[in-house]
This record gives sequence, C-alpha cells and structure tokens, in this order.
Amino acid sequence: MTLRTWLTLAAASALLSLPTIAAADTTVTADLVELNDSGARGTVVLTVTDAGGLKVSIHSKGLVPGQPHPQHIHGSAGGHHFMCPTIKDNDTDGDGVLTNEEASGEYGTIFMALTTRGGATPQDGLDVARMPAADKSGRLDYERTFPADAVPDGLLDNLGSLHVVQHGIDVNGNEKYDLDALGESTFAANLGVPNVPEEATDPASCGVVRGASAAEPAHDGPEMGGAPVADRNGPLLAAGAALLLLSAALGASAIGVRRRSSGR
Repeated sequence: MTLRTWLTLAAASALLSLPTIAAADTTVTADLVELNDSGARGTVVLTVTDAGGLKVSIHSKGLVPGQPHPQHIHGSAGGHHFMCPTIKDNDTDGDGVLTNEEASGEYGTIFMALTTRGGATPQDGLDVARMPAADKSGRLDYERTFPADAVPDGLLDNLGSLHVVQHGIDVNGNEKYDLDALGESTFAANLGVPNVPEEATDPASCGVVRGASAAEPAHDGPEMGGAPVADRNGPLLAAGAALLLLSAALGASAIGVRRRSSGR
C-alpha cells in the first residue's frame, strides 16, 4: 500500500468517525386537541420553504360554524413547556373555562398571526376580517405560504418549540359568540375594547409541534421574537383596533341573523 493510499483511507475513516450533525427541522406537525370542551380538533403542518418562508396548512373541524376563528403560532413564555393548557392545571379561578390569559401560561405569547392575507405580526392577531371562518359544518381548511420577510426573527430556528392555537368557542350552543354565554372578554377589556364576548377570545384548540428538535428545551419569548414574560401581552397593545373590528363584525352578524329571522 502506498503512502498516498494509506493517507486517503485514514482521512476517510476519520470523516466517518465524526459525530453526525442533525439538520434543523424543515417540517413539523401538530395535532390540535380541544380546549374548553369545544369539540374542535385537527392537524397542522409547518414547512420551511427553500426561500426561507413558511408554509402553514391547518385542517380542523368541530369549530363554531360560520364564525371567524383567530389562530396563531405561540411560543412558550416560560421557556420549558411542551404541553397545552388544561382545566385542572390552568383554570386559576375555578370557573371551568380556560380564558386566553389563563391558557397563555402554557402556550405563551403570539409570535405569528395566521391570517388569510396581509401582515402576520402579533398586532394582526385579532383582526377577524383577515382570519379564516369555519364553514356551516364547523370545518376550517387553511393554507398559506408566508414569505421570508413576514416570518418573525428566530421562529424558523425554533420550530420544535412552538404551539398552534385556534380561538373561539360556543358555550351555550347557539352557534355564535354572544355576551349571554360567558359575558365580556376580559382579554379584550384589558386592551380597552368593551363588549367583545368572552367566547370569541377563549381558546378552542391547541397543538404542540412534533419534529426532530421538539425534545430540546424551548427558548424563551424574547429569544424567539415574542414579548418578555413579564409583559406577555405587550405585542398586543396595538390590537385594540383589531378588537374593534371583532366587535363590529359580531354586531353585523347579529343584525344579519335578526334580518333573516324577520324575513327582510
């Protein structure tokens, strides 16, 4: 064996013995499970595009028919949670309903709003005019590819540390969001917008992503582009106008129901 051949074989052997570096996730999935006895469930697929964007596919059912359902990618506010909230662990006031404020202790702040068009920032998170609505059977099929400049910094590097949440429940079974069910949304009221039903902002389903990096410790909100834990709803302070749209949309929906029922 020549010296050159020996050196070549030695180099190849050394390369083979190096530890394998795992590639970052390019696709993760999540199973949406019901919250608040909503009956909602579904599946999520998040895929990083070649251009550095994000393709989002959501197929769910059991939602409130004909109603908009705000949906978001959330991050772990505490930096270590890999679970969705439960009544047992997160219903702090013991009323049997998880509010957005109670549930966000597990799924964290909004990192990206899954809108149908336009921006996808936390401030877009409650603009129901750009959120998908369930069909008359309570099904929701959503697909959108966001360009790279619409994806928050750090999100693609932390695909294994995310939750996907859909909001909007129907506690009294009348197939709409109304104040008679749970009263006024404390989440909306704290943002200075009155008369938004609590049903409209409470979580309906939640899913924790599964992928190659999902077993790693989650990063905290600031590292992933979210708000600091001490000010969890900071990015939503600009959502007052969006909540006004929600209030207006609900009012218009109620007017439409009354007109149909009166034959006008």
